[in-house]
Amino acid sequence: MDIRFRLTVLSFFQFFVWGAWLITIGTYFFGNNLGTVEQFGAIFSTLAISSLIMPAVTGIIADRWINAEKLYATLQIAYGALLWMVPEMKTADELYWLILAAMFCYMPTISLSNSISYILLSKSGHDVIKVFPPIRVWGTIGFIAAMWVTNLTGSKANAHQFLIAGSVAIGLGFYGFMLPACKPSNLKTENRNIYSQLGLDAFKLLAKYRMALFFIFSMFLGAALQLTNMYGDTFLDDFKNNPLYGPESFVVKYSTIIMSISQVSETVFILTIPFFLKRFGIKKVMLFAMLAWVLRFGLFSFGNPAEGLWMIVLSCIIYGMAFDFFNISGSLFIETNTDAGIRSSAQGLFMMMTNGIGAFLGSKTSGWAIDTFYMNGNEKNWHNIWLGFAGYALIIALLFLLLFKEEPMNKSATIQH
Repeated sequence: MDIRFRLTVLSFFQFFVWGAWLITIGTYFFGNNLGTVEQFGAIFSTLAISSLIMPAVTGIIADRWINAEKLYATLQIAYGALLWMVPEMKTADELYWLILAAMFCYMPTISLSNSISYILLSKSGHDVIKVFPPIRVWGTIGFIAAMWVTNLTGSKANAHQFLIAGSVAIGLGFYGFMLPACKPSNLKTENRNIYSQLGLDAFKLLAKYRMALFFIFSMFLGAALQLTNMYGDTFLDDFKNNPLYGPESFVVKYSTIIMSISQVSETVFILTIPFFLKRFGIKKVMLFAMLAWVLRFGLFSFGNPAEGLWMIVLSCIIYGMAFDFFNISGSLFIETNTDAGIRSSAQGLFMMMTNGIGAFLGSKTSGWAIDTFYMNGNEKNWHNIWLGFAGYALIIALLFLLLFKEEPMNKSATIQH
């Protein structure tokens, strides 16, 4: 079986098992009155807390001691088993600890799946820059498929979404065990210091000005991504409380499907990444992503299910550029600017900065800010919430424009692993 097809299957289900609940957990949480916005922010921050530790640690393990595909498979099975326990959680505190445990298993599989793909494609003689994006696009399709399944089965406001994700994750884990071996690339440890033997060389990247800036701005953009994931579906669902629209509004009934337009857009923009990176370079591509976040949030601020529906739809389309030009291009930037022996570790570091530190700041700060400044009684002031997020993204874009220096991508790194 062609390795590209096998990796396509891996990519599809990698994000299916996340998309089944990530966008709708807010609807589930608030619809079942499990707690406050700040408590929900704490639960969502578990994605960040796990990313602070696990991707970097598992990247080191995969670089030095355990086959990446075996580590990946084990984590997926554990993640699926934990999701099956969600229906038993009756309070925000109980849900917090369970989701934290699940995220400790799931979040490192994102960077591990990238590393597995890069390793196997390189071994097969493929050009990673050209071949990986069309494979990764199926991850987005998997995310979309999961969102549709959750919405159309009536699971967006109940715990069935977690049972769907958990069942598929367990199956994905067994599939992972059947992938070709991705052996550790750094087996020889003689004549190395303790720092190198522990696989911490990737952290030396932070000592380089350009790489340090890249990781810092990745952290800021990671915070922006969390805002969409946390509040997007809840924002649309809350229009049911407005007498102008009500619970029978198309946008309210099919909020998750509307949000999935964002992922459909991803499938288009991800295929343009090789062209844009070659034509404009990493700085301009990431700047495009930051400006797209400004538009994403700004359009949400003024959108509504009637005459403003076009703004909601356009915001979802723009999301494809905002996400792909940052997340996928950033991963490829790491792949082509690091040595082969630390690439899994470097991918883990990238995940730590984006879905770790950045996501933690975005989750905790936004939950506190909304509860403190953007509540009208029990109603959220969505107009000002999204305007505030847009202002944040604009400031980050201007700082990036001034501080980050462009250099050519190291194309030689696309072949050797």
